[in-house]
Parts: sequence; C-alpha cells; structure tokens
Amino acid sequence: MKQQMETAVFGGGCFWCTEAVFDALKGVISATPGYSGGHVHNPTYEAVSSGITGHAEATKIEFDSNEISFKDLLAVFFATHDPTTVDRQGNDIGPQYRSAIFYTSEGQRKQSEEYIKKILDSFSGPIVTELKPFEVFYEAEDYHKQYYELHKDAPYCRVVIDPKMEKLQKQFGELLKKHIKK
Repeated sequence: MKQQMETAVFGGGCFWCTEAVFDALKGVISATPGYSGGHVHNPTYEAVSSGITGHAEATKIEFDSNEISFKDLLAVFFATHDPTTVDRQGNDIGPQYRSAIFYTSEGQRKQSEEYIKKILDSFSGPIVTELKPFEVFYEAEDYHKQYYELHKDAPYCRVVIDPKMEKLQKQFGELLKKHIKK
C-alpha cells in the first residue's frame, strides 16, 4: 500500500520528550523538535526559552496515516503529558512548555476537538491545550535532535523521559516500532 503522508505538530512540554515518544511509533516517519506558534521569525533556543517569542517547544511529526492514525497520535499525545497545566510540564515552566496542537487541516481540528470532549472527564482539571492552526515550524538546533537517543544516561532523560517511555510501552505497546529498552 502506498504511503499516505501527513503532518502533525504538537507542543507537549520539552521537545526532547515529545520527539522521543513520537519517534518510537510505527508509521511515524520523522519526529523533529522545533518551535511553533509564536511571532518571532527564525527563533533560537535561547530566545524561545526567554518566553518572549510566543513559540512553544514543539515536535513536527511526519506520519503515514495508512499505518497510524491522527487519532492514535492524539491518544499518545494526551497520555504522555499533562494537558491541564498552563505553561508548565513538571519542573519545566514558561509559555514555551504549553500544551498545544497546531492542526494542519480542518480534519485534524475537528478530530482534536472531538477527542478533547471525549477525554474531559479523564482529568482532574480542565484541559488547557491550545488548539491553533499551523502556520510555521522552525527546526531546533542540531544538538536538540535525537536528544534522548544520544543521551539516555543523562539525568533528565532518566528522570523525565524514561517514565514517559515506560508509560508508552505499557499503554501503547502495539503502536511501537519495537520494544523499548532502557
């Protein structure tokens, strides 16, 4: 069957985490960390980290919708970050860590709205995920790419990303390219 390529862009806190999570899924061709949703052209990590660019740390996901659906990506997205905290994921604080879906089509917008309505009662607080049309994505600097794969023994990876990967294995093992090993 011929590939049916689509793009999804999610902001779910630190892009090291979201890249690692989505890169592990069957049907995901690439997961690229970067910046989206702001007003500054060609931002740097330092500028985005200052909180004044309007950008969120985001991951651009190129996927084959014949292998994995956007709905599956939504399920993984909402299961692997906290969509109820404004501008925060764990100890990462600031507008660059907000929960966001930058939809690339009207179909993605509708599916996102429907999915959020469906899971509202699953969380103790309101879902604050920003739902915004995709405009532009700026790739992160090279040293952010494949961060988890290249630094699995780093404290941040062991304390923050490993638990997300374990949760991914437990909840979505059938969607994974392979068994996740630490």
